[in-house]
Amino acid sequence: MANANLPQNFNLIIPAGTQIVTKIEVKNPAGDQSWKAGLVGVIVQSPTDNSHAYLVKLPDGTQVSLRHELSIRKQFQSEGLQSGGDFLAEYNLYDSVIYRCIVGSRAYGLDNEQSDTDRRGIYLPPAILHWSLYGIPEQLENKENQECYWELQKFLVLALKANPNVLECLYTPLVETVSPVAQELLEIREIFLSQLVYQTYNSYVLSQFKKMEQDLRNTGEIRWKHAMHLIRLLLSGITVLKEGFVPVRVQDYRSQLLSIRNQEISWEEVNRWRLSLHGEFDRAFAATKLPERPNYEKANLFLIEARRGAIEIGS
Repeated sequence: MANANLPQNFNLIIPAGTQIVTKIEVKNPAGDQSWKAGLVGVIVQSPTDNSHAYLVKLPDGTQVSLRHELSIRKQFQSEGLQSGGDFLAEYNLYDSVIYRCIVGSRAYGLDNEQSDTDRRGIYLPPAILHWSLYGIPEQLENKENQECYWELQKFLVLALKANPNVLECLYTPLVETVSPVAQELLEIREIFLSQLVYQTYNSYVLSQFKKMEQDLRNTGEIRWKHAMHLIRLLLSGITVLKEGFVPVRVQDYRSQLLSIRNQEISWEEVNRWRLSLHGEFDRAFAATKLPERPNYEKANLFLIEARRGAIEIGS
């Protein structure tokens, strides 16, 4: 995260009333008095662009003109906390990945020659990083390689909320790395399945179809691949509620789903299928044997034991 010093963001005009900290020695324009860098002031007049100066009132009432020689006070005070990158740089957090899997089109069996290989997973950082002042990143992301690894607690929280991407990580057949700790998690993965799947999956599909209908009205185009995956998500959610597991590999509906991506069926047909699946989802929800909520207690115990293990390994 970049700090808030003005030279790094010339498009920012700080509004009047904002407290600032001076970065240089400031001289009183009406006398010989001067103040060293670090003085607090309040902007009383902002420029119309970055080529002009701010009018700043100092604690004793003196007003001075400053250009980029100032920082927003709140951000100035937190700059040291944002410099944890130097501390984290001592660790290669990718070495802490305990679970790596392939998700997306290749896991669904809906890939083609142009499909990326999307890797997701979990990392369990050394215990010392949890104890440090700077904390740890909630996820490691390498967009160039299509990789994303969630810190263990973040992963568990998302799974408990029935996040589809995270649940699919636990059920994908394409697993590349699995540590003993991750294997223990896979063995209890059913604790994350609950009736929350109905709300989470349904609400996402409803919101996304609404956006696509707006795109269709505004531009006459939609993202057909996205529509395919929304239908797939409904099919997946129905199976979760009925059978108590997350289907990842598409088999029975593969040809129908590909026909959506390839624009071989009309938007009206896609929408009819979607509405029909919502009805089936409702019926599955009414009859499901899944608990109303996931097993928070068991997930919490797993996290505690995993972190305790990280302490023992690092000691």
